[in-house]
Amino acid sequence: MVTLSAGLLAYRRLSSSDHPPTSFEVLIAHMGGPFWQRKDAGAWTIPKGEFDPAVESALEAARREFREELGVEPPAGEPIELGSFPAARKVITVYAVDGSALDLSDLVFGEFELEWPPGSGRRARFPEVDRIAWLPPAAAAEKLTASQRPVLTALAAVLGGRAVG
Repeated sequence: MVTLSAGLLAYRRLSSSDHPPTSFEVLIAHMGGPFWQRKDAGAWTIPKGEFDPAVESALEAARREFREELGVEPPAGEPIELGSFPAARKVITVYAVDGSALDLSDLVFGEFELEWPPGSGRRARFPEVDRIAWLPPAAAAEKLTASQRPVLTALAAVLGGRAVG
């Protein structure tokens, strides 16, 4: 059975004499918990999570997950649907929104509970994400999970930027 997930990718255009008008950065998050702790490449994600389409729309879920994972309200701009992308028994619908005005000074990352160490019978709480970063698409592509990298190409197509690997 395929699980449905939705995410919100914040972006901001770079405007200066050092950057062409099509340059932008995206906000991605490093996955929290003990499994991802010492990993970097392939260990970052778009803020996202599962949803039930009988209960909420993909866009509502994407906004909720952004709020739950980062502890701040998602950007209020007009969302751009980038499409749905397959990822290991999951399909992720991703929306992009201009996050230029996003205030990231008071982040409170959401948490999850997990038996740790495995088989110990002890439960521990871990942050869903443990840090965030604004990165240009090429750098973000190196860090995102492989299944989420096509989202960057879709966003570049919408914003008029260059496709990324």
